[in-house]
Amino acid sequence: MIEKNEEKLSYWLSEKDSGVYHAMNKGIKKATGDYLLFLNSGDYLINKSILQEVSDKLDGKEIIYGDVFLIMSDTKSWTGVYPDKLSFQHFVDGSLPHPGSFIKKNLFDKVGYFDENIKIVADWKFFLDAICRYNASYKHIDKTISVFYHDGISSISQNQEIMANEKRSVFLSEYPLFIENSKELSNLRAFRNNPLISKFVKFAKSFGLLKDI
Repeated sequence: MIEKNEEKLSYWLSEKDSGVYHAMNKGIKKATGDYLLFLNSGDYLINKSILQEVSDKLDGKEIIYGDVFLIMSDTKSWTGVYPDKLSFQHFVDGSLPHPGSFIKKNLFDKVGYFDENIKIVADWKFFLDAICRYNASYKHIDKTISVFYHDGISSISQNQEIMANEKRSVFLSEYPLFIENSKELSNLRAFRNNPLISKFVKFAKSFGLLKDI
C-alpha cells in the first residue's frame, strides 16, 4: 500500500523497531511540520477534510485536542468527548487521545520524546508531564478528529494490569507526592458519582454544611 502511494508521501520508513513508541519517536525526528498527530495501525481520520477543517484552529497552543469516535464492536461505538479544562485529577485515570491531538513539535524538545522504557502508556506519561509538570498550553476543540478501534495493545484486557503497574511506577518515580493524593482523587470521583451520596452532598452544600469539593 505504501509503495503504491509512494509519490504522495514526503517520507516513509518500514523496518523493525523495539515497540510502538520507538516507532513514534522516529516519526517525531523526521517530521517537518509545526504540529504532529499520531495515527496507529487501524486508526484513521474521521473524514478527508478534517485537517483542513481544523487548520485555522491550530493557533500556537502546544497541545490542541479534539474528540475521537471509539469503536468497541460492530454494535457498540460512541464519541469520546474530552474536557475543556485539564487537571492532575483528569490524568489519574484518564488521558488525551493521541489520534485526536495535535502536538507542537517543539514541545517534544521541552518535555522529551515518548519514554521507550514504557510499553503501553508512554503517551499518557507524555501528556501528564506536558500538562502537569511543564504547564504546556492547551485547547480543546469541538471536533471529532479520528476513529479509534478498541483492539490495540492498550485495550486488550490482558494488558490492563501492565498498564496499571506502568502508571503506578510513573507516579512513584516522577510524582511521589501525588501518589496518595491520586488515590484520594479516585475515591472522591467514585464518591461523587454515587447518586445517593451525590444527593446528600448537594443537600449539605445547600445548607452550608459542606464546602465545595
